Amino acid sequence: MSDCWRLARLEAMVEVHRPSVWILTDGKAGDEIPLIGVAEVLGVSPDVRRVKPLSLFAWFMPWGGIDPREAPGRSGSPLSPPFPDICLATGRRAIAYVRKLKRVSPDTFTVVFKDPRTHRHGGDLVVVQSHDRLRGGAVVVHTTGPNRISEAALAALREEPPAILATLPTPRVAVLVGGNSRHSRFSAADQQAFSAGLSALAASGRSLMITASRRTPAELRAALSELGRMPNVYIWDGAGANPYLAILALADEVVVTADSTNMIGEAASTGRPIQIFHPSGGHRKIDAFIAALSQHASVGRFPDAPASGTYQPINSTGEIARLILERWQAHRR
Repeated sequence: MSDCWRLARLEAMVEVHRPSVWILTDGKAGDEIPLIGVAEVLGVSPDVRRVKPLSLFAWFMPWGGIDPREAPGRSGSPLSPPFPDICLATGRRAIAYVRKLKRVSPDTFTVVFKDPRTHRHGGDLVVVQSHDRLRGGAVVVHTTGPNRISEAALAALREEPPAILATLPTPRVAVLVGGNSRHSRFSAADQQAFSAGLSALAASGRSLMITASRRTPAELRAALSELGRMPNVYIWDGAGANPYLAILALADEVVVTADSTNMIGEAASTGRPIQIFHPSGGHRKIDAFIAALSQHASVGRFPDAPASGTYQPINSTGEIARLILERWQAHRR
């Protein structure tokens, strides 16, 4: 089913009544941005609400109650009315607030993303990825999570790319670099292997388009900067707008680090072969996600096992938005 067909159907569905939408998280960009992507497909400008419970209350979340300082009616509360038609929420700290919202505003259709780790989550709908174990009548399962990337946006950037990227000869490789996380660490050996692999790609005649994250270790950033001295290697230096979407749009291949399932899912939105670099550590859920994605996409292991061949772009955002609208309209009735 194409994006165009999905969007046409969504537009028809929201024409009757365009819903008001909250996004409820603790402010982590990796949680917030994908939900903004869902709201954008719904055709609405969401009201982004961020919970900030004190550590005493956050310790017991998602099972305990909300921080009383952030109760509905209190100044600055993330649950201040008017309440929305739809609330999109994720993160263990947000779950307690979803429960509270559902009690004070039962008409709000609540959608929880990722396994809430409790059956008392307050969600009318729970959206998980296939590597999560949660299943049930109100649970929908997708291989990848939502994002802010659309086929239309990628196509537009391919037609009119930024000049600094358009001058790079093909084939072009998008390099999406994450960093240290709860489960992954970039050891000195990891950084050397990753940099050497990228250097070999550049020496083979490929152009590299590199973007790092706030989590990228300083030593790895320095190594990437050294790569920038090679011909046909572009590195976003943090100045100006991040050309992340343009880098994906122009890629013939993608190299991405395994510390972020969001980045891997975004890479799959391109339909281009993906090579994943695994830093030290890892987690069984990441391994399960990559295994599930490999059933639909061309996935290799960087730098030892290259991937090749295109596939139908994988993006769950439109389908998730369509389902939310259908369930919300049924909820209203």
